[in-house]
Amino acid sequence: MELRQLRYFVSVAEELHFGRAAERLYISTPTLSQQIKQLEREIGATLLIRHSRGVELTPAGQVFLARARETIQAAGLALKDTRRAAGLDEPVLRLGLLNGIPGWLPAALEQLATERFPNSTVTLEAGTTTEQVRMLTAGEIDLGLVRTPLTLPAATTSEHLADEELGVLLAATHPLASSPELSLDDLAGLELIWIPRAAAPEFYDDALRRLGDRIRLSDISMSHSQLRSALLVRRDAISLGSRRAATPDVVWRPLCGRPLVTRYAAIWRTDSHNPVLRAMTVSPGLTVVRQQVVET
Repeated sequence: MELRQLRYFVSVAEELHFGRAAERLYISTPTLSQQIKQLEREIGATLLIRHSRGVELTPAGQVFLARARETIQAAGLALKDTRRAAGLDEPVLRLGLLNGIPGWLPAALEQLATERFPNSTVTLEAGTTTEQVRMLTAGEIDLGLVRTPLTLPAATTSEHLADEELGVLLAATHPLASSPELSLDDLAGLELIWIPRAAAPEFYDDALRRLGDRIRLSDISMSHSQLRSALLVRRDAISLGSRRAATPDVVWRPLCGRPLVTRYAAIWRTDSHNPVLRAMTVSPGLTVVRQQVVET
């Protein structure tokens, strides 16, 4: 039994849903499910009851949750106290977690941090592209993740990490849901519910420019996590998103010619003295992360 498995179980127990827990842990749902099944086999008892709406804890699972939390906390304190006794400072990288980003990307950066600077710790600060820039400028994070295009502040640099195709999200009951691919003409006159412009102004403007003026912009906007729910209320509307956002109730369709792409980049201050960041950005820098491909 590993600490990693305990953390996985605690996440599922707190979310009561494998999909949400997997997003929180930046791993795939099948991987998480396999790890929990392996844990149950090792213990010899069922910890979770799985059903269509999510999961619930068995009596054994409730006991194990309490003990798992205690074990995780004790392990963290043991590491921290030991390092303090040895006179070692705990290196920390404060990573900005961009809303709606593919889970593998922050996970890959965390892995790179621990590989380049062993025993370092990565903490997360969530926010939009605009909030990432503000936090970086204010010294609240060391490394931010953003959507581009983006005009960078002074003394800030960036490195492109990944591209992800943007397509159309719509309710499964929408008349266009039966089409395997959509054209811009298909979208003419439809209501588009999307993220607030303030979240990433240059990215937002660039995407709408590529769509042209045939789409009717909605009077409401939503965060990435709310878009699917909005489409189930306004079933004649559409949104933009990645294939990852598709569910049985909300389908994803590519656009002809693939005109829309989300480009993700890392940003950091050139005058930063953070040792973990410096270790990550020296040659070859973040290229090992960029070589990974976003699933399409």
